[in-house]
Amino acid sequence: MAAPDPQGGGVRGLTPVASFDERHAEIREGVRALCAEFPAAYFRGVDERRGYPEEFVAALTRAGWLAALVPQEYGGSGLGLSEASVIMEEINRCGGNAGACHGQMYNMGTLLRHGSQAQKREYLPRIARGELRLQSMGVTEPTAGTDTTSISTFAERKGERYVVNGQKVWISRVQHSDLMILLARTTPLAQVKRKSEGLSIFLVDLRSAVGHGLEVKPIANMVNHETNELFFSNLEIPAANLIGEEGQGFRYILDGLNAERALIAAECIGDGYWFVDKVTKYAKERIVFGRPIGQNQGVQFPIAEAYIAVEAANLMRFRACELFDAGQPCGAEANMAKHLAARASWQAGEACLQFHGGYGFAAEYDVERKFRETRLYQVAPISSNLILAYIAEHVLGLPRSF
Repeated sequence: MAAPDPQGGGVRGLTPVASFDERHAEIREGVRALCAEFPAAYFRGVDERRGYPEEFVAALTRAGWLAALVPQEYGGSGLGLSEASVIMEEINRCGGNAGACHGQMYNMGTLLRHGSQAQKREYLPRIARGELRLQSMGVTEPTAGTDTTSISTFAERKGERYVVNGQKVWISRVQHSDLMILLARTTPLAQVKRKSEGLSIFLVDLRSAVGHGLEVKPIANMVNHETNELFFSNLEIPAANLIGEEGQGFRYILDGLNAERALIAAECIGDGYWFVDKVTKYAKERIVFGRPIGQNQGVQFPIAEAYIAVEAANLMRFRACELFDAGQPCGAEANMAKHLAARASWQAGEACLQFHGGYGFAAEYDVERKFRETRLYQVAPISSNLILAYIAEHVLGLPRSF
């Protein structure tokens, strides 16, 4: 029997604390209703064939969930990052994988915050209607990794066009997107005073670029996460597709990273709750030596620890989102939320897999799939070590380590 709530509220369930916020109840119910049409078997099948959940993403788009952050004047919902994070959380909480579509949430922000009025009028309404997908961002390079200012892909201005040459790696959803945000150098590194200068952002139309200066090579990986190597060979981009000012692209990219990290944190929190719910139910039902395994403290304590960690990460996620939506600095909070959530979801996944025993490795239980999916987020989109370095330097004032 579950323990009574010490506050006298009866037996406490596993509902995330954020769901008690009435501002988000309608969103949660709506996303859950849509996800109910795509049960675990659907995502299991997509994973088995290393496919893309096309039907699911299309349904999300039709329902308007992927246009949450698009202002109403452009046909979107005009919601904040807090609401967008709830959408991503619920997808994962319901057993899905928001990684198939989360790029549209934060990539669109680069266009919204730094694009010209003409660019926003041209693209945002069509993104909101689902006519165009902006799911991809090309930043990382093989020789630069997370040292973004060291990228070498170069865009040379030639009249009313830029000609791009170079290479990118680990670029996700290119094959299921119409548009891509691209970061490239427009001034050689040797000619700038600061490494962060001379980088520019472009909006690439993938429909015309692929096969005409852009080659895409898929990368097989542990997770069913569509990601690719990109090779640019004299790819021509109209000068009108430059977003913002030439040379200011690094600042624009940084502007969107906080949103990205908060959304990834929300997905990990969704995973964490999924694991805790799954293993708690199993521990109550699985009988070994004449008693449910959940009666043993050796089983109870790791699950309880994981739940506490997820709850703590959840609170930091909302703190980061609230600051972002208020236009306040939130770099530390967004990084900490992502770090805490990625660790918490992995901790919950470890407990879930361990206490399912051999059944945790069986595909039909979905534990091994979710286990693989959530492990990614301690590595990408930023590794846990780099978050720790950021906090050490920018919050604690310790000397820069790299």
